[in-house]
Amino acid sequence: MTDLWQAQREALGAFIRQQRKRAGLSLRQLAELTSLSNPYLSQVERGLHEPSVRVLRAISDALNLSAETLLAEAGLIDAMTRHSPDGKSPGPAPAALGTEDAIRADPRLNQDQKAALIAVYRSMTG
Repeated sequence: MTDLWQAQREALGAFIRQQRKRAGLSLRQLAELTSLSNPYLSQVERGLHEPSVRVLRAISDALNLSAETLLAEAGLIDAMTRHSPDGKSPGPAPAALGTEDAIRADPRLNQDQKAALIAVYRSMTG
């Protein structure tokens, strides 16, 4: 079981590193945006620490990602299914994940434009 947890931490760390680099941020810049220490973030990226929900939220906010995207990419949740509030019936993943990912991947937009579009999209979809 510890091997599985280690693999999940490493996958999460690799995804965070990839998204940080995609955003054009250094580790130090991400540390400043998240109010976390540079060494701690380095350890998260290398899979040496399992970040708390608060840390994941800070990282996802700084990278303009949903926390669900971070967890899904790490294999911690299934991005394709969600459970209804009754916990019984699975449903489709929110369209927001696909829409926000498409905005982030569009090379025609700079980081400020992407952040603005995602903010508008989130405000419209609640």
